[in-house]
Amino acid sequence: MKYVVMEDVEPGQKLGKTVYSANGTVLLSAGVQLTVYMINTLNRIGVTNLYIEDELFADVEIPELLSEQTKRAVYREMNQAMQAVRSGKEWSTRKVSGSVDDLLKDVLNQKDVMLQLTEIRTEDNAEYVHAINVCLISVMIGANMGLNQGQLKDLAIGALLHDIGKSGILHGQTDEQGKGHHTWRGFETLKNKREWNLLIAHTALQHHEKLNGTGHPRGLSGQDIHLYPRIVAIANMYDNLLGGGSGGVDVALQPHEACERLMAASEQELDHQALIEFTRIISIYPNGTPVRLSNKETGVVISQHRGLPSRPVIRVVRGYEGDLEIKEVDLSSETTLFIEAVLA
Repeated sequence: MKYVVMEDVEPGQKLGKTVYSANGTVLLSAGVQLTVYMINTLNRIGVTNLYIEDELFADVEIPELLSEQTKRAVYREMNQAMQAVRSGKEWSTRKVSGSVDDLLKDVLNQKDVMLQLTEIRTEDNAEYVHAINVCLISVMIGANMGLNQGQLKDLAIGALLHDIGKSGILHGQTDEQGKGHHTWRGFETLKNKREWNLLIAHTALQHHEKLNGTGHPRGLSGQDIHLYPRIVAIANMYDNLLGGGSGGVDVALQPHEACERLMAASEQELDHQALIEFTRIISIYPNGTPVRLSNKETGVVISQHRGLPSRPVIRVVRGYEGDLEIKEVDLSSETTLFIEAVLA
């Protein structure tokens, strides 16, 4: 598989990863042969990048922490909860809890896998992809920090629903028009779910607080901010930077650029220890990413080294069809080479 910008997608190519709608239904299945109509539709719904099957990179696997069944269930329960909040109706904590149990089981069974956030975003599913990404990052950080099963479940629910207060914001209204209002709305919504730990509600309330006291809504600092929202703050900032249009950027950043932003905020805004654990679980050059090396050769990331996120293995292909030279460059041993640019 290879990760490409939509401008490079051509009719006849096969889709490498399934594209989901906001409620978990499949928009396009992996393996489908793309038509002009499909490509135009993907452009129309806001897709900017896709995974495409490529014979030269057919063996490149994108680690999936969640099974398709779990992923669709989480999408569905998230969508139903958000829709219920928007309409002022009740929603089932039992169903959300059940989907989170499945999510935790999937993640903890693969906790040694480096996390690669590869879900395809559309205008329709962006808030749900964001919620799931924040949840996955938070759970993996929490697991690395030694949280027990009960703590991880509270953290996972709080992370998944950290932005539920945005469901009460009118369409077209920005968060600047009510800075911190969505955190209070989220707190009020979740604290009424008496079957859940109150820390879940505080995660929604505090995830925009900063260690130096410059955050919102209450300007808390240091240890006055609970560990769960300190973890979620890292996951939230990172995925916002990847998504673009939020997190202080107008366009989406590449994973390595987003990591640099987070490291710059260490200890001032973000929890240093949680950030260290974040760097141990995240892949900053995901498999399938086309890159240019410092020697000007171009290739595609094909595998990772745990603990060395900036030194993956690159497959370099030179020449033309019928006369190709293929080699693999392991940056963990090629110490004078580095990734100069991401080309997707």
